[in-house]
Amino acid sequence: MSSLNLKSLECFQAIMLTGSATAAAKQLSVTQPAVSRLISVLEQQLGFALFYREHSRLIATDEARYLEQEIALLLSSVDRFKALADSIAKSEMGSLKIVAPASFSAGPLADVVTSFIKQYPSVSVSIDAHSPQIARDLVAHRSVDCGFIQLPENHPGLICEHLLSSDLVCAVPEHHELSVRDSVAISELGSEPLIMLGQGRPSRIRLENEFKKAGVRMNVRLETHTVATACAYVKKGLGIAILNEVLAEQYLDTQMKLIHLRPKIQHQYGFIYSAYAPMPRLVAKFYQHCLAHFSG
Repeated sequence: MSSLNLKSLECFQAIMLTGSATAAAKQLSVTQPAVSRLISVLEQQLGFALFYREHSRLIATDEARYLEQEIALLLSSVDRFKALADSIAKSEMGSLKIVAPASFSAGPLADVVTSFIKQYPSVSVSIDAHSPQIARDLVAHRSVDCGFIQLPENHPGLICEHLLSSDLVCAVPEHHELSVRDSVAISELGSEPLIMLGQGRPSRIRLENEFKKAGVRMNVRLETHTVATACAYVKKGLGIAILNEVLAEQYLDTQMKLIHLRPKIQHQYGFIYSAYAPMPRLVAKFYQHCLAHFSG
């Protein structure tokens, strides 16, 4: 038997429901001769008649009634397949693996991922945190779908798109004399105990160079690796932390205030994905969602 024509099966089902080729043609938005031709082809393929005419109606044969339920199940499966394919095409389902610094995931990324999942409730998302070096390799080798990283970035296996900028700010304890200020100059921080992050990283080196330009020695009281830890010690009154504003905002409360640093020093963040394959449809949807969120 040659392959069955899906349209012929739809015509069969429509006739079983309506009782005439004319009504079936109207239901399927085709001509009546087209319906008759498709049923004729189906009968030839099967090797037996499916209908006989009685006055103006088509009456199903016993053989047709035996096939009715199976064809209904088959067409239902086709409909489910079409719906599934449509959902995939619209990126309404699937999984998304993301890598990002922990402070970024808990801060600016939290709202983005939450709104994305609400828009696409059938999508599952996993977020992991690794060192920048490991994160780069995971994304480049497609072990994860995409990631967020501090710029500049020049890994040959990555495509990096600028996403947002964030100023450095000073996190000061609530009762500190600087807490009433809107900004503070680096030249004013020589006598202040500092809580610092990112020792040896490009952003830290850049900040140290700004202190040298201002002729001020950094009085580092505590070194740490996380924004959360730095903010916790600021609230204990241990010192002033110089932090990325977009990451520090999530820890802001009455015990701590953020004031702008002069001169302005910015951190840039990028969205990264593998350069070894086109951006997958779901990743592209998520990237556009991120762009809309951070530019809004």
